[in-house]
Amino acid sequence: RIVSIGPERIQHLLKERKVVVVAGFQGCDVNGNITTLGRGGSDTSAVAIAAALKADLCEIYTDVDGIYTTDPNICPKARKLGRISYDEMLEMASLGAKVLQIRSVAFAKKYGVPVHVRTSFSDEEGTMVVNEDASMEKVVVSGVTCDKNQARITLRKVPDQPGIAAKVFTPLAEAGIVVDMIIQNMRADMKTDLTFTCPKTDFRQAMEIERRVAEEIGASEVLGDEEIAKVSVIGVGMKNHSGVAATMFKTLAGENINIRLISTSEIRISCVVTEKYAELAVRVLHAAFGLDKG
Repeated sequence: RIVSIGPERIQHLLKERKVVVVAGFQGCDVNGNITTLGRGGSDTSAVAIAAALKADLCEIYTDVDGIYTTDPNICPKARKLGRISYDEMLEMASLGAKVLQIRSVAFAKKYGVPVHVRTSFSDEEGTMVVNEDASMEKVVVSGVTCDKNQARITLRKVPDQPGIAAKVFTPLAEAGIVVDMIIQNMRADMKTDLTFTCPKTDFRQAMEIERRVAEEIGASEVLGDEEIAKVSVIGVGMKNHSGVAATMFKTLAGENINIRLISTSEIRISCVVTEKYAELAVRVLHAAFGLDKG
């Protein structure tokens, strides 16, 4: 984590009209040892330095020309967005969009740094990531994402008692496994079925942990499924518009795509579907919310 940035030397050189080149992805610890910032460190370095310098803008040059309504490799009708809010970009980055790392977006939001995402290969304008404004709320859905790095685990017939959920999820946290969607279904026999999702890369370890937990708490069995994907619609306009969930569910039903799990936030609705239908789901939702047309 970045503790502080000393911009004095950069400011001094800029006053001398020098062009300053700063290596990203690295810094030094309290003992002066060179260390890296971890995943997404280059984007985060750029935004952090822009914040320290109180720059008007941070431009991120990458191999794509901006942020699109969805992945153009999945949906050829995807459109480049002119502007997107920090919150929408945070949701998109956390849900599978790879254009910007989530740490850099969080930093930009915290310090109010406008970020311009653009391509290295032309002078074309890209996408501005900025504070939410009133015009953004007129657009109900800004983007559709797809995350195939998902797996589902279900503990069946879990005793319905205080402290059980903590016993299920604490060992996962101790192993550094991030849990995403959590659904609990009550049964008639005073027991519950507890389902959650985690990254596919952590699936085997999570299954081993939960088999031990199931034995300890008296759950009947642990089921796992790696053939799933999470499809999400995102937009700050959802806060002031009804019917987004109904449109999403009706659209998926129209293609006979079964929804396995549902999760929501103020500006996002996510559905877990069978992985082989994920790209179809993205395309039909992109069309259903008018993102093909602009």
